Amino acid sequence: MKKLLKRNKLTLVLLSLMFITISCNEVNKNKVKEEVEEVSRVDYLPYYNEESFTPHWLVPESEEEKFFHKIKDFKLVNQLGETVTQETFKDKIYITDFFFTSCPGICPQMTGNMFSLQEEFKEDDEILFLSHSVTPTRDSVPVLKQYAEKHGVIDHKWHLVTGAKFDIYNLGRSQYFIENDLDEPKSIDDFLHTENFLLIDKNKHIRGIYNGLNRASMQQLIIDAKALKEEG
Repeated sequence: MKKLLKRNKLTLVLLSLMFITISCNEVNKNKVKEEVEEVSRVDYLPYYNEESFTPHWLVPESEEEKFFHKIKDFKLVNQLGETVTQETFKDKIYITDFFFTSCPGICPQMTGNMFSLQEEFKEDDEILFLSHSVTPTRDSVPVLKQYAEKHGVIDHKWHLVTGAKFDIYNLGRSQYFIENDLDEPKSIDDFLHTENFLLIDKNKHIRGIYNGLNRASMQQLIIDAKALKEEG
């Protein structure tokens, strides 16, 4: 009888210790989860303001962010002959690049990757696409329209734009910093061509640069665009 009582007491003690251990583990798991969630709420994409693309870690809607580099106003024409300005992208995130329709080299692959991004965000009204022609005198509205139809461009989702060469080149070099030729002054006669895609937030800040020919870079762009949406 005494042996049975001792055995029962030992069993109760072991069960109590197991319960305490499980409870402590659950508390620790919840604590770790809360800490991870807390970190994710303040983990923002960086901001960029010059051609070296040095990241600046600003808090969205802070005073510093309000006065940080923004893409200036522009006025271009898309494949439908419609005027495209900053108002077109009001309250929108957009992904942008520079191309030309007769490009035999990297442009077809870039266009293919931009099409894949368009498909990824086809149903997302918050994300648009903007491709600038760097040969605007050749890439007229009819030429852009034909190119858009050939490559599955969705009108009003993805804008292929033409306009004054000076305006497009100035946007590429002094606003988007799209070329990587650091400290090499360029003129309007120097051809603008790059494989880079840029991610622009709703306040017209540059939030990411990506190699438009690289699959891993495109996957990162998708992840970052979704993270940018979470910022509000």
